[in-house]
Amino acid sequence: MSQTFHEFVVHRSPALSRTAYLLTGDHQLAEDLLQSALARTYRHWRRIRDGDPEAYVRRVMYHQQVSWWRRRRFTERLEADPAPAQAGHPDPSDAAALRVTLAAALRQLTPRQRAVLVLRFYEDLTEAQVAAVLGCSVGTVKRHGHDALVRLRAVAPELVDPVPERSAR
Repeated sequence: MSQTFHEFVVHRSPALSRTAYLLTGDHQLAEDLLQSALARTYRHWRRIRDGDPEAYVRRVMYHQQVSWWRRRRFTERLEADPAPAQAGHPDPSDAAALRVTLAAALRQLTPRQRAVLVLRFYEDLTEAQVAAVLGCSVGTVKRHGHDALVRLRAVAPELVDPVPERSAR
């Protein structure tokens, strides 16, 4: 293994692992996805090492996840039914319940919608950058992003903070 590839893997794996988890929603699948992407990257390392190898790995992960999803076509559902917190006594499991609800809602999106949301809101990329990574138009990114947010609001309305109404003056 080349020294530069080894250094890249050591330094960038934690961030790439988080992205893989957001794409898959499962720690073991995320590890498999990252390992697969790094194996593909290693084959082309001489060609991409001087450019932006992290962007290359991310692109491989996004495309690999869609490929896996198309082959499997099954969904796991994680049901969360937390007990309501009593007034004045915040429930310490609220944060965990929110994460479970968000993970379950994200699993109900298509892989492309999930990828757009991860790139836009977790990776903080612009719509043009997302389009370049996914190999589609900016309009497609906007459409998938819009559809994903509409779907999230429908399947998990508890994730949406109500906007306080303005008082009439």
